[in-house]
Amino acid sequence: MIELPVVSTEQRTRRPDWLRVKLPIGENFKKVRSLVDEYKLHTICQSGNCPNMGECWGEGTATFMILGNVCTRSCTFCAVATGRPNEYDTDEPRRVAEAIQLMQVKHAVITSVNRDELKDKGAEIWYQTVRAVKEVSPKTTIETLIPDTKSNWEALYRMISAGQEVVSHNMETVERLYRNVRPQAKYDRSLEQIRRTKEYGQRTKSGIMLGLGETQDEVFKAMDDLVENGLDILTLGQYLQPTKMHHEVIEFIHPDTFAMYREEGLRRGLKYVESGPLVRSSYHAERHVHV
Repeated sequence: MIELPVVSTEQRTRRPDWLRVKLPIGENFKKVRSLVDEYKLHTICQSGNCPNMGECWGEGTATFMILGNVCTRSCTFCAVATGRPNEYDTDEPRRVAEAIQLMQVKHAVITSVNRDELKDKGAEIWYQTVRAVKEVSPKTTIETLIPDTKSNWEALYRMISAGQEVVSHNMETVERLYRNVRPQAKYDRSLEQIRRTKEYGQRTKSGIMLGLGETQDEVFKAMDDLVENGLDILTLGQYLQPTKMHHEVIEFIHPDTFAMYREEGLRRGLKYVESGPLVRSSYHAERHVHV
C-alpha cells in the first residue's frame, strides 16, 4: 500500500484549507440562474449542493437534472430529496433544450434522479431530451450521467442511443461500502451497465467519492474492475457530508493522494482520470469528450 498523508478523523469536523470554494458571483452566474428559474428546470448543481456551482455557472455552464428533483433511492451520501416523485413533465425535453440553446452551451451535462417506479426508468424522457438538444443546438456536445436501470437493458439502450458523446454512470464508492452508501444499488450490476454501454459503442465514464471509509487497496480494485468492464474516464473527488443525517466524512483525503490515484488510474489502463478534492462527475466534463 502506498502511504500518503490524510487528515485524521479527529480533525474531520473542520474542512481543510484545500476544500475552500469561491462564492457564486458574476453576471454569467446570474444569467444561468435566471434561465434555470425561468424555464423551471432542476440542476444537480443546486439539488446536490455542488461546491463548484459558482465556478461552473460563472462560466455559463450547468448540469441539468431531468425527471424531477425527488429520487426513489435513499443513498446515504446524497443531498437530493428522496420520496415518491410527482408525474414527470413530458414538456421538459423542450424546455431543457431551449435553455441550453439560450445559454449557448458548447458542452452540456444532463443527469436525473432515479425513477424506479417507472417501467422504463425514465428512458423515453432521457431519449427525447438529448434529441431535443441536438435538434436546436447541433454543435453542442452532450454527456448523459444516467442512473442504474436495475438490469432493464432495453431501457439502458434507449437512454444511450440518442446521440450523446459520453455516457456516465457513477459507481460512487467501493464494493464493500455499497450496502451502507448505496443500499438499493448493486456493485456488480453497475459494472455490467458500464460494460454494456461500452459494448454498445459509447465513450464510458464513472465517478467515485473518497473519504467514506474506503482503503487504498479497495480503490485500486475498483479501478481494475472498471477497466475490465470497459471504462474510459474516471473522476475521483472528496465526499462532503450534506447534513448531519447523511453518511459522515471518515477522512479528508490529501491532494497528494488524489494525485497518486490519478497516476495509478492511468497506469492501470484508464484513458483519463480527473482527480482532486473538489472534483465532481461533471467537473471539466468538456475535456472528456474526445479522450
